[in-house]
Amino acid sequence: MAEALVATELVRGFGGRRVLDGVSLTAAPGHRIGLIGENGAGKSTLLRLLAGVDQPDGGVVTRPPDLGFLRQEMPFPDSATVAQVLDDALAEAREDLAELERLGALVADPAYLEEYSERLELAQRHEAWDADRRAGIVLDGLGLGEVAHERTLGSLSGGQRRRLDLAALVIRRPSALLLDEPTNHLDDDAAAFLEEQLRALPGIVVLASHDRAFLDAVCTDLVDLDPAVDGPVRFGGTYSEYLRQKRADRDRWERRHAEEQEELAAVRDSLGLIAGRVAPNRAMRDSDKMGYGVRANRVQSQISRRVRNATRRLEELERNAVPAPPRPLRFAPDTVALQAGDLVSLRQIRVPGRLALDFLDVRDGDRLLVTGANGAGKSTLLLVLAGRLPAEGVRRQPGVRIGLLDQDTSFANPRLTARATYGRALGAERIAQVPLESLGLLHKWDLGKPVGALSVGQQRRLALALLVADPPHLLLLDEPTNHLSPTLCDELEDALGPGPGAIVLASHDRWLRNRWEGAGIRL
Repeated sequence: MAEALVATELVRGFGGRRVLDGVSLTAAPGHRIGLIGENGAGKSTLLRLLAGVDQPDGGVVTRPPDLGFLRQEMPFPDSATVAQVLDDALAEAREDLAELERLGALVADPAYLEEYSERLELAQRHEAWDADRRAGIVLDGLGLGEVAHERTLGSLSGGQRRRLDLAALVIRRPSALLLDEPTNHLDDDAAAFLEEQLRALPGIVVLASHDRAFLDAVCTDLVDLDPAVDGPVRFGGTYSEYLRQKRADRDRWERRHAEEQEELAAVRDSLGLIAGRVAPNRAMRDSDKMGYGVRANRVQSQISRRVRNATRRLEELERNAVPAPPRPLRFAPDTVALQAGDLVSLRQIRVPGRLALDFLDVRDGDRLLVTGANGAGKSTLLLVLAGRLPAEGVRRQPGVRIGLLDQDTSFANPRLTARATYGRALGAERIAQVPLESLGLLHKWDLGKPVGALSVGQQRRLALALLVADPPHLLLLDEPTNHLSPTLCDELEDALGPGPGAIVLASHDRWLRNRWEGAGIRL
């Protein structure tokens, strides 16, 4: 019987900070678990611990002996050939068949019957009888069908090597398969093929991915590793179902917070009214001197009791108050309007070897998605629109402000902290209106780090923060969901609807492209 993959109370730290703190995970055969969360939440670390490539500071992992792990680097030298990688991937299936043949001759002896049954189960799980034919199908499906088997790994591109490593794992069909960002370097067709292959596996799959379409198509469960009070949250269902649940949870959170704030305001108002009645200043009648004192004492006692009750209720509400939900990502309003007309017009744009475009007009309010194969000129078009790449035939409206989120983020002074970079770019008035901390794009412990010490993903978040806090008239986004968590990608997409005047976006993100409601241009 196939074994489960079980991690118990895993602890792992780096540089004085705990990346994983008591994380437990159980994965049974037939379950495909997606790890999600911000960069730095510990997805890759957890996969390495599950695979046994890294050792935890605390906790234990029990894993099936037949486990495959998609590493960042292939476990073969550059001199190895494609054929040798495939032979290694097929070795278990071929061994299964050889052992079945050997044991078949001995199966009449009851002593060998159990061993034969176990090997037969392995062969069936590895689909050993069909392994060679299936290997060809997998190579074709992942875009490697035309690669000669005698080629060395050193002669392949980085993307080809990555896809070959992935193909070898799929061909092997191990009992447990661990994948770190498996759709990197895959086009739409290859990603869809991989989804189909993983859904067909009978064993365990645990993967970390920013690809929301892939998560939605493959995963039976999701584990959110972002910090939470009770630790990582496991959700049984697809990414679409998870997203609906998250939105429903946020709606309930917002309603509960609003209701509590209303009750707090009502209790404070009632305390003010009660306090105003403590000394009503009503004149005493001469004929009722004795009764006045009795009634006054009774009224004061009632008022005091009501004050005590209201005060206790106020203290209880304030002590147990639900905090306000974090503010969703939204572009700050732009107060400087432009005259009607095109923000940017392009005519007969020619960038040799990179872009050929006859015309394009971008008007206020446009939402334009640019798609096309690698090398079609998507990034080049954005650079031309931004004015970073000079080209004839470009006309911009006077006063138009253009902002570009580039794929390769860089800052003029890498020694400045993230907070100082933000402040210097925006000025005191704007950062007072939109503090960097309020955007939730960087963790508080990263705000004081030099930008040169931040990861690629963190630098991209800082660049995005500058655009969110002071949006331009024309916002250009080049692969904006790269290096962002699925949750942040969802927030960014929601923010693009009511965002700045015009948006031109280039993306390979299938989830984003499938849900885009604006116009499109294919290069």
